[in-house]
Amino acid sequence: MNRMELKFSAKSVNERLARTVCAAFLLELDPTVDEMSEVKTAISEAVTNSIIHAYNGESGVVEIKAEIEGDTVTYTVRDFGCGIDDIAKAREPLYTGKPDSERSGMGFAIMEAFMDKLEVESVKGEGTAVRMIKRITRDEQ
Repeated sequence: MNRMELKFSAKSVNERLARTVCAAFLLELDPTVDEMSEVKTAISEAVTNSIIHAYNGESGVVEIKAEIEGDTVTYTVRDFGCGIDDIAKAREPLYTGKPDSERSGMGFAIMEAFMDKLEVESVKGEGTAVRMIKRITRDEQ
């Protein structure tokens, strides 16, 4: 098993850092271009959710833990912000907790579409953890 941890300030400029580090970590599984793109997009959505929703403009930290076991990668993106009131509602496509902003409400739907499994845990006032699992296929030639 291989593991990685990354912590950074909850600032939009760091979303690219998260994508790049998570993509580099995945390289040992020799993903396809599509698999790499899907993982990077899912990471972007999870990190952006933390930055936009968790801290309401205040400073905070986003933490990513990742592990590879066999042909499967697991990423957990965690914040320590306000938490989600209603996870089921938040996971509905087009729902946004910030209707006055230009948010599409598709973050969780995109994560779910691009990853094999998505789990969301949240405690009001303590933060949210999004766990995403993806099996990477290998073309044996």
